[in-house]
Amino acid sequence: MIRPAATADIDALVRIENRCFSTDRLSRRSFRHLLTRGRCAMLVVEEAARVAGYALVLFHRGTSLARLYSFAVDPDFQGRGLGRALLKATEEAAVAAECITLRLEVRRDNSDTIALYAKAGYRQFGVYPDYYEDHMEALRFEKRLVKVSNAEQANVPFYRQSLDFTCGPASLLMAMCSLDKQMIADRNLELRLWRESTTIFMTSGHGGCGPFGLALAAAKRGFAVQVYVNDTGTLFVDSVRNEEKKEVMRLVQEEFVEELAAHGVPVHYEPIELDAMREAFSAGAIPLVLISSWRIYREKFPHWVVVTGFDDKFIYVHDPFVDDEKEKSESDCVSMPIRQDEFARMARYGKSGLRTAVIVSKEKS
Repeated sequence: MIRPAATADIDALVRIENRCFSTDRLSRRSFRHLLTRGRCAMLVVEEAARVAGYALVLFHRGTSLARLYSFAVDPDFQGRGLGRALLKATEEAAVAAECITLRLEVRRDNSDTIALYAKAGYRQFGVYPDYYEDHMEALRFEKRLVKVSNAEQANVPFYRQSLDFTCGPASLLMAMCSLDKQMIADRNLELRLWRESTTIFMTSGHGGCGPFGLALAAAKRGFAVQVYVNDTGTLFVDSVRNEEKKEVMRLVQEEFVEELAAHGVPVHYEPIELDAMREAFSAGAIPLVLISSWRIYREKFPHWVVVTGFDDKFIYVHDPFVDDEKEKSESDCVSMPIRQDEFARMARYGKSGLRTAVIVSKEKS
């Protein structure tokens, strides 16, 4: 029998954890937290009136991506098909939570579990070096749980932002590396792009990067760029109280706009709709879109993501921010599927409803 786990199962879950894993174990406290407050589904399989295994799948707010975070069957019950049944039930739980893709990591030396995933239709899409406590690497697998039509995907390499305020440069790096295979993404270039495109001030802390600065940094490197923005005023000043800082931001933006004009970069003072964005994507461009992080992280700050694909119902994005505190991995941030209606709500920032995007294409001819 497979059923949802309960707090009464914690002793059995800890026992299975200790029997199945020698490192990277979930603690009793972690199980209790996940069962009572986690954004997840935890299933157990019972055999002979005992909890014989469990599966833990995490869900992420704002996306239709699920992650199989932990999966184990007690050695005394292995070889009876319980793992296959538990995995199938886990996939059904993910679909019930409106997720279309399930991802996971597994130790490279765990050949039995790798074989289970392969037989169930999972495909390997990456490797994490030095992932586990004993430095063993992890293989990354995924399975599409729901069929989609008219899918388009771009091969965009993933780059994780190294600082809280460099989502824009990290997103631009991913776009440029997708369009120019000779370009190498590293932290030096990430910080150089930030210095070139920062607004100097933002709501608090270090300055973030707006569409004009990012577009100019791309144009200076020979890429064709277009800017879409629905606001003709100075961006991001709504939450800045200091008048001197507002004036500095205005001057910086004016200079960016003048330089963009000198480089022949079109600035469209209107939002780009999803149909037009998909048309540009189909023609080979990589869009960078500003979103409000509230719908994913429940924090109110502007955040850049990279569009990596479309289908009839979803838009796919690379999110350069990997939230370690929420137990996220890069697998959770690569080509995240987001319903198009949800993304349309997400791609607005602040009280003014700022909508902006930078469309980056191959080098000018």
